[in-house]
Amino acid sequence: MKVAPGVGNVELREIDEPTTQPGQVKIRVERAGLCGTDLHILKDEFRSWPPVVLGHEVAGEIAEVGEGVTGLQAGQRVTTETYFSTCGQCRYCRSGQNNLCLNRRSIGSAVNGGFTQYVVVPAKNIHILPDNVDYEAGALTEPLACVVHAVTTTPAGASVSPGDVAVIAGPGAIGLLTLQVVKAAGATVVMLGTDVDGKRLSMARELGADYVVNVQQQDGAASEIIRDLTDEGLGADVVYECSGAGPAASQLLTLARRRGRYVQIGLYGKSIAWDMDQVCFRELTVTGSNASIPSAWLKALRLISTGTVQTKALVTHQFDITDWEAAFATFEDRTGVKALFRPVG
Repeated sequence: MKVAPGVGNVELREIDEPTTQPGQVKIRVERAGLCGTDLHILKDEFRSWPPVVLGHEVAGEIAEVGEGVTGLQAGQRVTTETYFSTCGQCRYCRSGQNNLCLNRRSIGSAVNGGFTQYVVVPAKNIHILPDNVDYEAGALTEPLACVVHAVTTTPAGASVSPGDVAVIAGPGAIGLLTLQVVKAAGATVVMLGTDVDGKRLSMARELGADYVVNVQQQDGAASEIIRDLTDEGLGADVVYECSGAGPAASQLLTLARRRGRYVQIGLYGKSIAWDMDQVCFRELTVTGSNASIPSAWLKALRLISTGTVQTKALVTHQFDITDWEAAFATFEDRTGVKALFRPVG
């Protein structure tokens, strides 16, 4: 858990089992995914309210339902949305955009999250896992819901369609999920990575990428591929920045066609230099994507259950929560794709 503000200040601690209040559900956590946001919280690059248990990508079994909860019962296999509370009254909440609520409080940053044995959430957040979706696959519902939101509902992402040429920078978990959702929409996908992404680029090819490019070893290859794929070599119809790396953001600006779309999904944790003149010169539509909205969860679970998107294939490491430092190291050095925690107890 994050025990105090500042860089670091994450420790393994014993805490009391949480109590279930009316309208809430207690989940016995079976798997919890390690996310880039958790690393940003460790580095004090993402706001948190310590002391707080990290972890917001959760799959488990209902252990207890609170007073007034109907339609749910102990023993059901579930995952959960992340917003512990939103105001419900602001412009964004009333428009179904609770991800933008200024008073949003989420598990894993403001309220205790899933890197422990039990987590308590509002009953309205619960989604039943389909019978053919195990805990490992189900724990990645949250990042997939974020991708579904980015690709299907944000202004620049929602228009991806068959025949489009799409470029994705960053073959991490978010990038590989984006790849699969964009492929499902019928686009041709070029995946970009670097020297440290060898295994990830191979996985991208296995998951359906039409082209994979190591931008450090194949200088100019992405531009050549896109020129060959697009009318008159104009550039990609849509680009997705999933790496959280400044150089990738700059490169994508050069690969998008005029009147193309740029979608920012990755987080940097700091300010980066970006040539805004190119947005003007190319008349780009640029959008960010912040977490997810409820409707994206329904689509995400459908994509997993039908096999359209493979989430379990991305799980390369599983750790007991007592080995949290090794898990964070694996994430930061990019030796794997997705790490899951198994609560001990």
